[in-house]
Amino acid sequence: MLWSNDFLLSTAMTQPVMAHTIAIMSFTVHQSTGSKAAQYDELIAQARSLLSDETDRIANAANFSALVYHTLPDLNWSGFYFFDGVELVVGPFQGKPACVRIALGKGVCGTAAQTRLTQVVQDVHAFPGHIACDSASQSEVVVPLVAKDGSLAGVWDVDSPSVGRFDADDAKGMEALCQVFMELAWEPRASA
Repeated sequence: MLWSNDFLLSTAMTQPVMAHTIAIMSFTVHQSTGSKAAQYDELIAQARSLLSDETDRIANAANFSALVYHTLPDLNWSGFYFFDGVELVVGPFQGKPACVRIALGKGVCGTAAQTRLTQVVQDVHAFPGHIACDSASQSEVVVPLVAKDGSLAGVWDVDSPSVGRFDADDAKGMEALCQVFMELAWEPRASA
């Protein structure tokens, strides 16, 4: 698979490698254009396609993070923090190394997890108790991930190096994306 700003989604092909068969998939990520609503609609369709045939949560979280990071403009971090029953622990992400553990109620991620409300922060330096994992981050949106049974699964966190990068349209789009992730990558699926 080529890693660049553009890689192509095609039908999965298989190639024998030693005594095993591996699936080779290439995926084109196009930076979205048009209205934010149209960008998120396109991204949601891509996420559905990417996640629908895989059941491993970690693999899906990794690919979901990469998809968002390479599709939406002006991001410097996108990824997951999963709740371990006590605190948030970093999961698959794209960007610079991140804080490993975040207590509930601390920073933007911990606040989203504790309140179970999406947090849109126009200027992270104005957010009381902001945890600066990457000093380049200037704005942030965090969506709580709540399972069907009401339990906290974690949070989805996206950062930008630009002040004011995220707004209510981004919150709505990220919430819809996270709903797809929870449906296809987190919740148990009925076997065929």
